Amino acid sequence: MLRLSLFLTLTLLFGSTIQSANAVSGAYDIYSDEQLINLIRSNQYLQRVKLDECQLVQDIEARAEVLQQPLYQFLWGEMLNHGVCVKAHPSRGIAILQTAAEQGSAEAMLKLADYYYRGQLVVKDRHRSVQYTLPAAANGDVNARMMLVKLFAEGYGSPKDYEMGYHWLYNSIFDDESQQKKATSLLQQLAVKMPTSIVERAQQQQLYMQ
Repeated sequence: MLRLSLFLTLTLLFGSTIQSANAVSGAYDIYSDEQLINLIRSNQYLQRVKLDECQLVQDIEARAEVLQQPLYQFLWGEMLNHGVCVKAHPSRGIAILQTAAEQGSAEAMLKLADYYYRGQLVVKDRHRSVQYTLPAAANGDVNARMMLVKLFAEGYGSPKDYEMGYHWLYNSIFDDESQQKKATSLLQQLAVKMPTSIVERAQQQQLYMQ
């Protein structure tokens, strides 16, 4: 009860700070979840923070650190990773991304997978990229499914999962023709690693596996 009361007190305190800051500046509103998702998917989230003249830093930090909102944990973590409007602190930034991933954020999972794929801020480990990508792909994130199939096609992960990864991406719905063409190319690369009968089974809309 004491910890809950402390949390609520801090939440109210930071909430008042956020409202006061917005009232004073009057120019920039905190991003809605929909806006933030669109900014993340278009890779414009850090540019947007800069364009807003870093006036939302306290709001973003409060929503990430106190309210524990996964999308804002993603944004705050990335600001710390890249030193945008704050002093760079990658160890803290990666830890915040991991917390967001543990809460089920596909955006955080995919970003961590990308860091491990490229070896940026962390030791390159593409098998760990698979581990971060799998849950997001299983939950239906198309970009995660594309990255998973890419990793499988490059020989990372377990061959026993190739069929499921192929099935997920093959039966996905794509946002545009460019994404669909990229997915088709990735599927062709992965298909080379599987028997024809398994590829045909993976293409079925419903897949039953032992």
